[in-house]
Amino acid sequence: MKKPLTFSQVANYLILIGGAIFVIYPFVYMVMNSFKTGAEIMNAPTSLPNKPTLIGYTGVFEKLNVGRLFVNSLFLSGTVTLLNTTLSAVGAYAFAKIPFPGRNQIFGFMLLTMMIPGILFLIPSYIMLYNIGWVGRFEALIIPSAVSVFSIFLIRQFMIGIPNELIEAARIDGGSEPVIFVRVIMPLIRPALATVAILTFMGSWNDFFGPLLYLNKPEQWTLQLGLLQFRGTVPGENAEQIWALTTLITVPIIVFYFFMQEQFIKAFANVSLSK
Repeated sequence: MKKPLTFSQVANYLILIGGAIFVIYPFVYMVMNSFKTGAEIMNAPTSLPNKPTLIGYTGVFEKLNVGRLFVNSLFLSGTVTLLNTTLSAVGAYAFAKIPFPGRNQIFGFMLLTMMIPGILFLIPSYIMLYNIGWVGRFEALIIPSAVSVFSIFLIRQFMIGIPNELIEAARIDGGSEPVIFVRVIMPLIRPALATVAILTFMGSWNDFFGPLLYLNKPEQWTLQLGLLQFRGTVPGENAEQIWALTTLITVPIIVFYFFMQEQFIKAFANVSLSK
């Protein structure tokens, strides 16, 4: 016979259920309103659709080149994620496993830069990218995001747990640093890499201000800028298109996390590095 649940277990389950509802409800609310008309969204935003309709989705595809916007967003997010994850892992390996003069001081200085608000770099960054000739090009969004101090810090903390003896054994066997990094280190830090990839992809995919600032041609716009095209001066104007496009923007993030969630959970739970 199963043992009866204790009070603490019941309390924990109730807290978890409440947290799940709190997290899931906004997504349900968004999807629900994407199948309503604008009038129904304004009059009954919290109720189920009276007569589900696809008018919002059809309106989005009629007014926007969604395929092009999706490709642009996917290209930017995918490129930034790949570069950031790879280059940050290389930097983390250097700070975690390769002794060199001033290593700790340099890493500490890098961490200090995280305390500076990013908005302070806005004008200098724009001037620099403008002088280079990257304003109006994807490079303005890709190159500055190709590596980040936070990603290096996260991967380094995970990499410190790898025994140095394992790396020394690989060196004795004649492995070069690139070979050790690819064949020994990379498989062991998959959870950390997955975590960085998820966070980077989400940040790049949801970025609105960067594309607004640097991409000045309609054929370069991302989905976030496409959403801006449905703004209106009348309350409720284009509401169905806004909710429909918001749903379309959110789905890829959920799919991406679905495939990476196991490694993501391992990284934060700090379990089984080699599995």
